[in-house]
Amino acid sequence: MSGVQVITVSGDDGDMRLDRWLRKRFPQLTQGAVEKMCRTGQLRVDGGRVKAATRIQPGQEVRVPPLPEAQPVAARPRPIGPGIGPDDARMIQAAVLWKDDHIIALNKPPGLPSQGGSGQGSRHVDGLTGALMFGYKERPKLVHRLDKDTSGVLLLARTDRIARALSEAFRLRSTRKIYWAAVAGVPNPRKGTIRYGLVKAPGRGRGGEGEKMVAIHPRDIEATEGAKRATTDYAVLDALGTRASWCALVPITGRTHQLRAHMAELGHPIVGDGKYGGSGQENLGDGWGAQLGGEVSRKLHLHARSLAFDHPVTGRRITLTAPLPDHMARTWQMMGWQAGDVPEDPFSEAE
Repeated sequence: MSGVQVITVSGDDGDMRLDRWLRKRFPQLTQGAVEKMCRTGQLRVDGGRVKAATRIQPGQEVRVPPLPEAQPVAARPRPIGPGIGPDDARMIQAAVLWKDDHIIALNKPPGLPSQGGSGQGSRHVDGLTGALMFGYKERPKLVHRLDKDTSGVLLLARTDRIARALSEAFRLRSTRKIYWAAVAGVPNPRKGTIRYGLVKAPGRGRGGEGEKMVAIHPRDIEATEGAKRATTDYAVLDALGTRASWCALVPITGRTHQLRAHMAELGHPIVGDGKYGGSGQENLGDGWGAQLGGEVSRKLHLHARSLAFDHPVTGRRITLTAPLPDHMARTWQMMGWQAGDVPEDPFSEAE
């Protein structure tokens, strides 16, 4: 508490209401507190009682009773961009894997959609790009996508020109994406190419909710309406007996759910893939069933491990590598699989 103060009204404050003058000098005071001090006679002008609305004049002396000290007001965290709370801003900023003046690369967390859509809600990477401007006037732009439950390297362009260049690179397949997955069983042969076509299953929601792809044998693609050719290279990097294996996957084409549908069609669904691999554990060595049971997480074990591309400005080949998400890292530790024991690109090893 402060002591009694006697303050002389300056010429600049002439004809100002007493309550406004007082609250200007002492912001911690409420209007109710000022009026109470007037009613009880604690606040006086030239020794006389006054009302809150009394107008003061230059040279008058105002007796102010002891006042509580001003308490610092904690700044309320402001949203960064429309609808972006501080927690989400910190989360998406922590996901930044690499950036320069033209490109931002994220290690997208599992469970976070790349874009909004039916059933996706309002929390997605595209909706959080306002927290990734880092001094630029415009939000960065997505140039490709990852499924909601797939983690890993995701690129954003910081300008329209770079967005067009990167989109063209993806279209021309000059980029190289390598995914890591834990799958049920061990594919045989241990390295190969899957060429099943894919067609969207009928009867799904209007907005794509529940969307699922059906694999079509290569000989039937031309005769199947809506089927598109799809190609995936795979290689087994390590295995736990015949129960589960660590695979590297390269999508030569970029169809919806391509890796998940292809591995399931091969008989070795990705661990945690309830949509394509079911929820059973019938994978005691034959490969089928997407859950391993025990301490292994039921989340999808699919991760965009690395992405290589030619930088649109410098022309330099950039290769980015993303650490595994927590649930996959725990599974790798449990299986005894070590990232340092395998080549980053097992497909170039034989070249």
